Amino acid sequence: MKIIPLFLLGLLLIVYDFCYSQDIDGPNSTHERWEYILEDTGDVLQIALPVTAGIMTLIKKDYQGTKKMALSYTTTLAATYSLKYLTKKQRPEGRNHFDSFPSGHTSSAFSGASFIQRRYGWKYGAPAYMLATLVAVSRTEAPDGYHDGWDVLAGAAIGIGSTYLFTKPYFKEHMDLGLAAGKDHYLLTFKYKF
Repeated sequence: MKIIPLFLLGLLLIVYDFCYSQDIDGPNSTHERWEYILEDTGDVLQIALPVTAGIMTLIKKDYQGTKKMALSYTTTLAATYSLKYLTKKQRPEGRNHFDSFPSGHTSSAFSGASFIQRRYGWKYGAPAYMLATLVAVSRTEAPDGYHDGWDVLAGAAIGIGSTYLFTKPYFKEHMDLGLAAGKDHYLLTFKYKF
């Protein structure tokens, strides 16, 4: 029941891509339509995953989670774009752009997916990670192949790492009080989750 919003988001993206994806380069193109659909899907999901993570914190009234999401996502972007500037690795498709390492799309997507998993568990995190992996694939397999495997692996590591630095699992109730009674004894328990 709770996976339905992610499923609907994915379905909406697929329908959108089939209707509005980029046109093929012409009759002599070496690229197929699915490559453009894959690229467009990655472009949308790189933003949709962190936005979904932020919306989840608001729906659950987890305002500490909202702060943690903002902090981890800001760290992801700062690390990603600092490394792009410092490494100046040329893009593999041959253009004279020197900002290939790490993949910004991938780090953004994995930051959102790892936050969802870390904060709210694998029930939400597994589909989010699948969508983030789709973003990584879109960066290497799209028509122009903007990144290589090292670029997307580094992007994923930065997104996941920054989330794990700042985010802890969410517990709605931090305190639990229990009482057990037997024939001739009573037990009072108190549990606090950090």
